[in-house]
Amino acid sequence: MNLLENPILRIKEFIDVGGPVVALLLCLSVIALAVILFKAWQFSALRVGKGQRTLAVLNSKSEIALGQALLQLGSMSGYSAQIASYAIGLKQAEASQSYQRRDTEEALALAAAIQIKSLQSGFRALDSIAQIAPLIGLFGTVLGMITAFQALQQSGNSVDPSILAGGIWVALLTTAVGLAVAMPTSIALTYFESRVEDHRLALEQIIAAVLSPVSDSSKRTSNAIQATQHQAAIHAH
Repeated sequence: MNLLENPILRIKEFIDVGGPVVALLLCLSVIALAVILFKAWQFSALRVGKGQRTLAVLNSKSEIALGQALLQLGSMSGYSAQIASYAIGLKQAEASQSYQRRDTEEALALAAAIQIKSLQSGFRALDSIAQIAPLIGLFGTVLGMITAFQALQQSGNSVDPSILAGGIWVALLTTAVGLAVAMPTSIALTYFESRVEDHRLALEQIIAAVLSPVSDSSKRTSNAIQATQHQAAIHAH
């Protein structure tokens, strides 16, 4: 019978062979899969770690044109656009002396922390499953080995090697299942954590771009200063 044919029956047979330990590991795998799929959807919908477009909008606008950037960000989705819009609103309130710079920085730091916290929800569950699944599998192996040696002892002088071999491979099955659950869960968790770190860096860049924008006039002034220094160096030679 193919593995894909009547999967419910195949899972039932698998549980009958592995016992309650395998059933527990299968339940953990279902929980891990559900969390991974939810986090993948969440990260995709909120465009986590993809703040390049938001930074491009902010870098293309001077401090005077922050209102235009706010309108453009309003049509964009994702956490990066949300924090950028919030930062611009606080910047405008600061310009009207409704907010002080310290209050603005604290509010943005709190908003960024809330975003990061919401993105990290479910990470503890994945981490727990990745750590405990191999231990549960090993526990099942120990129990299986005890059962196999008990059967070997009860057989007395008529020792059948197949009894011991059968008990051992059934016992090792739980360890294999535990590792099969833990490894992909750990890989998925590492990927999500890297995306969160990318998003954290993007938030820092966005906040810095809003609070300390480089206007076109300052760019022109800097270029003029560099040109003057270059001409003075030429004349000195």
